[in-house]
Amino acid sequence: MSDRNRFEVVIVGAGIAGSSLAHFLAERGLTDVLLLERETQPGYHATGRSAASLVELDPNLTVQALKVLGGRFLRNPPEGFSENLVLRQWPIMFLYRDPMPQTMSDSIALLEREKIPVTVLSKSEAVARVPVLLPESFGGAVLLPEGGRIDVHELLSSYLRNARKLGVRVRVGAEVRGIRVENGRCAGVITADGEIGARMVVDAAGAWAGKVSALIGAAPIKLEPRRRTIIVFAGPDGMDFGRWPFVVSDPDHLYFTPESGGLLLSPMDEVPLEPCDAHPDDLIIAQALERLRKLAPQMVPHTIQRKWAGLRTFSPDGVVVVGEDPLVKGFFWLAGQAGYGIESSAAVSQIAADLIVYGKTERFDPALLAPSRFLKN
Repeated sequence: MSDRNRFEVVIVGAGIAGSSLAHFLAERGLTDVLLLERETQPGYHATGRSAASLVELDPNLTVQALKVLGGRFLRNPPEGFSENLVLRQWPIMFLYRDPMPQTMSDSIALLEREKIPVTVLSKSEAVARVPVLLPESFGGAVLLPEGGRIDVHELLSSYLRNARKLGVRVRVGAEVRGIRVENGRCAGVITADGEIGARMVVDAAGAWAGKVSALIGAAPIKLEPRRRTIIVFAGPDGMDFGRWPFVVSDPDHLYFTPESGGLLLSPMDEVPLEPCDAHPDDLIIAQALERLRKLAPQMVPHTIQRKWAGLRTFSPDGVVVVGEDPLVKGFFWLAGQAGYGIESSAAVSQIAADLIVYGKTERFDPALLAPSRFLKN
């Protein structure tokens, strides 16, 4: 096997997870890395279809801690990291029905400890920010004034550009069809163009991560891809909605925000699907508009300008899986980012890079993310 087909690390998947890991590995001096992507361009699936925002309030405190760490990078990336801003500050407003859920109270407390601005709003204060909301449809709101909208293209491009500059190689149109094992250890991948040897193979394949792990008989962690739909439509006539916050209503299973002169809305659907090129379901959209009618009837559009869908992949407990497989040495998990993979990418991939390069990390408790957590019972 020639040198070009032998690398220290092969990363399977060039979405936000694989690309950010390549960047942080190279930053730590590990540049003998190959990033493989089955599609013709990086970020084709979940990464390229996300309405990515920095939303640091989350009912799962482990996930929230990862978002907070990721947010620090997005707000203050290293000098020269990107050519344009990767994060534009934009307020995030969560609606809740009385009483405030305990998980939300716990999340607010964590944000306060991290000195991230957060304010509890009355109904009238929330309606003042988004006048189309029906006051009787919710109990109150929580505002994160320093949340933000992420430029996904700029973030992904910056990770890739910096990784390439340091020597990382990227191959597109390269589907992994098998994984080579030597003496019980992962030793590389098999593609249509031949074998590629590696000391470590990283599974960052997004919705296909479960299929990749099955190729080698890794720990049986059930990863479930779920569809998430987004639509864009014109805003209410005669209303200045361009500065509305990003509004999330978990009770109504909706979020919406200004987008390209109109409004973007998601039904927050989580329909399990096999890995695929996901497409929106008109019934899901119709049901979402009926829920929107009860929350903000003036917003309900007559026509939809654009619609699309992507797959987000969930682990059994909703927390990303990061670490070497407990059954197969040399096989490393970086999968199950659910809907927070972009905003937490800098945190999760720095943790992963630490573990690969140094064998440990001081950034986070790796046991909370380790694949071995699913084998304890």
